[in-house]
Amino acid sequence: MDFELPIILLLAVVAPIWIIAHYTTRWRATKALSSDEEQLLEELWKSSERMEQRINALERILDAEVTDWRKQL
Repeated sequence: MDFELPIILLLAVVAPIWIIAHYTTRWRATKALSSDEEQLLEELWKSSERMEQRINALERILDAEVTDWRKQL
């Protein structure tokens, strides 16, 4: 019977604070990108820039060779 009060205090005060702190820490950790994710993002960014350059080059070629190709879309 003497151990009920400390257990109740532990469950009512310490446990919720610990749970909130635990999940706040987890949330902050998942919010940031890992180094692998940053590297993948950088590769995707470079790839998208290369694709944009290729698309622009293809559009210039089409503009020169097929004048009204945009109207056909």
